[in-house]
Amino acid sequence: MSDDLSAVLELREALPVFEESGLASIPYSLRLMPGDCLLIACRDPLRATRFADLCSGLTPLVSGHALCLGLDWEKLAETRAWALRGRIGRVMQQGAWIDLFGTDLNILVQQLHHTRTPTQDLVDEATALARRFGLPGLPSLAPGRLSKADRAKAACVRAFLGEPRLLLLEDPVEQENADMMTAFLAELTAARERGCGVIWFSREPELWHGYNAMGTQRFRLLDEGLMPMKQVV
Repeated sequence: MSDDLSAVLELREALPVFEESGLASIPYSLRLMPGDCLLIACRDPLRATRFADLCSGLTPLVSGHALCLGLDWEKLAETRAWALRGRIGRVMQQGAWIDLFGTDLNILVQQLHHTRTPTQDLVDEATALARRFGLPGLPSLAPGRLSKADRAKAACVRAFLGEPRLLLLEDPVEQENADMMTAFLAELTAARERGCGVIWFSREPELWHGYNAMGTQRFRLLDEGLMPMKQVV
């Protein structure tokens, strides 16, 4: 197997279309290997979301390439691209909740749509994850009826469900819900040990203090692109 195919995510001088992405019109390059974690400080939540969209193949490119699990997003048929996105767990800034459905269905729907895993197996896994994150079980209330803290926990349950190969986590933990950090780091560590690549965006990079696991790199996402951060001891 070639090195290209071993990368979970790779951006090769990927230059996004500004009009459709809102990202600065500069090329982005990164290589995320199985088990790696990129910590990206970004004060602008919209910029973080747009960069996560780029990694998810949702942003057209002027030039360069964006690959996930060795597959070039722009060369994939739509059905294959959405199937590949089924291997990505994501926490989104705006939540991406559908209030017409219960939180339980919001959590399960991606895996129900993209995999053949029996429904009861998914329910059992999601329920166990919910309890590990401090919820009493899989919440059935509409997302809008949950507290902000419980929605944050539910968002993590949805992201980690189904043992994803890539995690794109936009502010999964904030100061106001930092009590879930222990559970979050436990699931993050388990995912990385399974070979999942992780990008963790945060407006509050001080939350990373003390997280120095092997294979972790720190960056800032600015108008000028991705800039390495000095390692904090």
